[in-house]
Parts: sequence; C-alpha cells; structure tokens
Amino acid sequence: MSDLHSPELWFLCGSQPLYGQDVVTTVEDHARTVVRQLSDTADLPLSVSFQGVMTTADEIDATCRRANRTPGCAGVVLWMHTFSPARMWIRGLSALQKPLCHLHTQFNRELPWDAIDMDFMNLNQSAHGGREAGHLHSRMGLRRKVVVGHWSDPAVHGELRTWAGAARAWHDLQGARFARFGDNMRNVAVTEGDKVGAQIRLGFSVEGYGVGDLVERVEAVTQGAVDDLIEEYEASYEVAAELQRGGPRERSLRDGARIELGLRSFLTDGGFKGFTTTFEDLHGLKQLPGLAVQRLMADGYGFGAEGDWKTAALLRAVKVMAGEGGGASFMEDYTYHLQAGEEQVLGAHMLEVCPTIATARPSLEVHPLSIGDREDPVRLVFDARPGPAVNVSLVDMGNRFRLVLNEVVALEPPALPKLPVARALWTVKPDFRTGIAAWIHAGGAHHTAFSYDVTSEQVEDFAEIAGIELVTIDDETRLRSLRSELRFNEMYYGIANGLRG
Repeated sequence: MSDLHSPELWFLCGSQPLYGQDVVTTVEDHARTVVRQLSDTADLPLSVSFQGVMTTADEIDATCRRANRTPGCAGVVLWMHTFSPARMWIRGLSALQKPLCHLHTQFNRELPWDAIDMDFMNLNQSAHGGREAGHLHSRMGLRRKVVVGHWSDPAVHGELRTWAGAARAWHDLQGARFARFGDNMRNVAVTEGDKVGAQIRLGFSVEGYGVGDLVERVEAVTQGAVDDLIEEYEASYEVAAELQRGGPRERSLRDGARIELGLRSFLTDGGFKGFTTTFEDLHGLKQLPGLAVQRLMADGYGFGAEGDWKTAALLRAVKVMAGEGGGASFMEDYTYHLQAGEEQVLGAHMLEVCPTIATARPSLEVHPLSIGDREDPVRLVFDARPGPAVNVSLVDMGNRFRLVLNEVVALEPPALPKLPVARALWTVKPDFRTGIAAWIHAGGAHHTAFSYDVTSEQVEDFAEIAGIELVTIDDETRLRSLRSELRFNEMYYGIANGLRG
C-alpha cells in the first residue's frame, strides 16, 4: 500500500510496590507472556511492544509523554494486573495523545479453587484493579476501547485486531496530505467542507493545485515508461482488441497510461496519500482520469470525485483498516431498482471504482463519456463481488464531522451490456425504505467508501479515537429511535464542542 508505515502498539501493565518486588517481578513475567501471545497468535495488524510495569506516577507520566513523542507509537494498551491506584495515572493519561485501549483481563483463566490464598488474591486482582482504572477513565472523559475477556481468547484477539486497525488508520492520517486538483463541482453542497476544521480534528491537510500542475507531469512522461506500463496492463487485465498494440484505439490507452504515470509521479513526489479530481476542470488533459484513478486506488490511495476531499481521506482510512489485499473503493449510490420486496441500489461512478472489489479479472476498455468535453476515456470494467459490506460517508455538519455507516449486502449484478463501467449492486439494512430514509435523515453523502473488509465495529473504534459522531444504520435501526438519536447528538456535540473545543 502506498506510503503506509508499520508503527507499533505499546503495552503498559499497571501495578504498585505495596506487595513487594517479588510480586512486581511476577507481574512483569506475566505481562511479557501476554505480549508474546498477542504477537504470535492474535494476528494483529501492528506489533506489540512491552513498555514495562508501571508502579509510580512518575513512571506513568514519563511513559505517556514518551509515547506522544514517538512517531512509531500508534496507540497504548493498558492492563491492570493488580490493583494500581488510579490517582497515580491522572498526570500521565491527561497528557496522553495516543489512542487508548483498556484490556480488562487476568493472567489465569481458571481459579485454582483448592489452592487459593491471600497471596494468590493479591497477585491476581485484575477484576477490581481494572474497575478502578475504568472509573478514572470515565471520570476523566477519556475516549478509549474496552476489551473484556481472557487474553488468549480468539474473541479478545478479534476485538484487539479491530481496534488496532482503527488505530493504524488514525496514525496514518496524522500529517497526511491530500491533493485537490481544481475545486469542487459548482453548487454541490456535500463535497464542500471545513478543511481547517478537518485538519484540527482529523489531522490531515488538503492542498489545492491547478490541473496545469498535473499536466506538466503528464507531458514529461517518456515513451519508454508508457511502453512498460502497457505491458503491465496486458498482464493484469483483459485488454479490448481496439486498445491493443496496432489497434485503432491504441493511442487512447497510451494517453491513459501517460495520465497515470504523471499523476503517480505527482502524488509520490509530494508525499500525498490521496487526491481528488473534477470533470469540470480538465484543461490540458486529453481524458478524464479513469484508469489512472482506479489503479491508484488499488495501490492504497484515497480518492474523491468532483473535489470531494472528505471522501478521499475517508477512503484512505478505510483502505488502511481493510489491510493489504482488502477490498475498498470510492462509490456512489447511483440509481435504484424499486420492484416491491426486491429493492436494490446500483452503485457506480463515471469511471472511478477500485478493482480491489472486483469479482473477476477486469476488462480494460474505452467508451464515450458525455460529460467533461474530452476524448473517450479508458477504464476498467467489472462487477463487484457479492457479500456483506459497509458503505461509509464522512460529512461536515457545520459544527462537527459525522460518519454515517450503512451495513449492506452486495449482490451479483445481472448482465449490463450497455453500462460499460465498474459497478456494484446491493441491498441495504435493515430494509430499503428504513435504510434509505435513515441515511437521508442522517445527512449522508452520495459519495462513500465501500468495503467488504471493514466492520461496523472498526468504524466505531475509529470514530471514538477521532472524537467524531457516528450514525450506524443496521438490522437494529428504527427510524423513530434514529431521529431521536440525531436530536440528542445535536445537543451533545453542541455542548461538548463548546466545552472541549
């Protein structure tokens, strides 16, 4: 994946010196065992680094501040092995700026009923040590993930894995840059937003460029580089006969390859993690970038059409959460099938759907495009694969950012011989009428990040880390309750933003 780093999670174990050094030494041995187990069997997307047993306020404060200063730390996992008096954590946790996960576990799975004595009880008191910590975290208003269960359980591993993916996506967005070529589509509301507010709250910046800056890169591409890329196309896709070497439309493919190479060069040299385009600003380009956008998304870049920088950043985060080989794409709810009892949503865009969601080897084709006033663009044509998925939207509500998530089930599309674009077909939860109405009440956008490999829980963890609102539409959604939730959220975030900024 493009420009993706592999930070680590720090594991801190809480105790105190009251029980003597022998107990602290045993606690450390237990903590190291837990860390090794998580590293070896939990299949976490990030490695786990043991940072010691914390027994004093000074140790805790120094460690939390060191985590802040360490670029390679993506988050902190806390385990209270014994009773660690929570007041000594106040200074350190007040300073901590990294995502936080409270692992409420204990070293032993089963109690040795016949052998329990007070020494055993003093050593293995995670039950009330963790509750002491939880009280303080709630009192301080800390945003955190709470994972409960034995550290060897697959269910615990799954929750940690989900949170670690969200923490990695958050880490990836901090300082990320997104290139916006041109502005948004004229008079479109949802692609606008507060870029300064996004940088303050979400950590990424949006940099504006004229399309001429891209054209310079495209014109500098060599013929040899184009030849090499076309060989890659031929190995990866079913190339239409008219685009093949010597074919009547070969030049269209070469122009598309040249745009990809120029755009890739611009993004790589600028250290960008995503970008936007708009078909209303193509001066100097022969085609609307289609194939180039699809392939760059497949390499992990975030993308938003029509100047939609929020979706570009969101898609990058979703791709990081999905992991290498995960399926995630820019998507647009385009049109409906409204046969009673069989309602479906057909998602597509003019060209820009990522091939990581394809059900089979894509076809590389060229077809007319009635908008953009440019030559016919090349694009990958395919159907998205069936299966459970999520559709996620990031919108600016004026005084806050909101994530809107709808759980969906992708279906195998019927034959679409006259629609030569990449496309996906799905049903929405809990049902069409409720799900679509809920999305509209929540203000969700028509541009989304669509993924098979990211879960609702993972998006929830990401929203908690970011401190932004999440509206989830799933099997449990009822419109009356959702509308009440939106009203309560309006009050809550108005108060919270006023008090906490």
